[in-house]
Amino acid sequence: MRRENQTSVSEFLLLGLPIQPEQQGMFYALFLATYLTTLLGNLLIILLIRLDSHLHTPMYFFLSHLALTDISFTSVTVPKMLMSMQTQDRSIPYAGCIAQMYFFIFFTDLDNFLLTSMAYDRYVAICHPLHYSIIMRKELCTLLVAVSWLLSWTSALSHTLLLARLRFCDGNTIPHFFCDLAALLALSCSDTSLNKLVIFTLGVAVMTLPLLCILISYVRIGATILKVPSSQGICKALSTCGSHLSVVSLYYGTIIGLYFFPSSGTSSNKDIVASILYTVVTPLLNPFIYSLRNRDMKRALKKLFNRATIVSR
Repeated sequence: MRRENQTSVSEFLLLGLPIQPEQQGMFYALFLATYLTTLLGNLLIILLIRLDSHLHTPMYFFLSHLALTDISFTSVTVPKMLMSMQTQDRSIPYAGCIAQMYFFIFFTDLDNFLLTSMAYDRYVAICHPLHYSIIMRKELCTLLVAVSWLLSWTSALSHTLLLARLRFCDGNTIPHFFCDLAALLALSCSDTSLNKLVIFTLGVAVMTLPLLCILISYVRIGATILKVPSSQGICKALSTCGSHLSVVSLYYGTIIGLYFFPSSGTSSNKDIVASILYTVVTPLLNPFIYSLRNRDMKRALKKLFNRATIVSR
């Protein structure tokens, strides 16, 4: 292998969160509690959907995959951050850093595609209710999820292969709590123009286009709702897609604020705070949003508790 295709850096140093040493313990406890709550909340959603036959519908099929994605997404970055805070060892091997970046991109893209599939499901449910069971058949739902996984894999692999061809000379300090692609490109001493071109191209494909599809779906949903003469029908339609719309607003609102509205302050600190919002906070809030705003989930949770109470007696 030629020298220009090799890296002279065997590991990277993650600077972590911009917090004072005396605050490490408090933030460690906070993020540990947040991570465990995220795992338990999303696992509970998957369990409820699995056990309750009334939840074996396209909407909850997509939701179970979203919950699994949220578990994986937050597990890519948070455990390493917690370990670094506990041991003060901020190093991460080169291969581990590349792997973390790959899975971070993969699950970020998968989130986008799953939210888009859920928006299409809500569009069909509200705009074409009489044909819902025909359109949203099991085969189509499985195909949408499979395509989401395939596109996410392709996107993440493209970024990873392009990054692997770059050289990293002397600098190995990443001002972040995980191996962010932009931070890695900034450290490279190779030409990164192709990487940036692919980031822009794939960014349109996996971020802008899904968001555009979601917006179009909700514009059509809004137009249909306005045609409903009764307030009861409007409330039913809003309750049908309210949870999904809340998650979409939280997820994309954070990303848009991060990438489209740069702050005038310290950009690295702003990036870290925004990254925490959509890698830690969003996966945490998703189970609560769907549980608190969804009657079917509340009913399934109540049935599970009643079953557990009867068994324990």
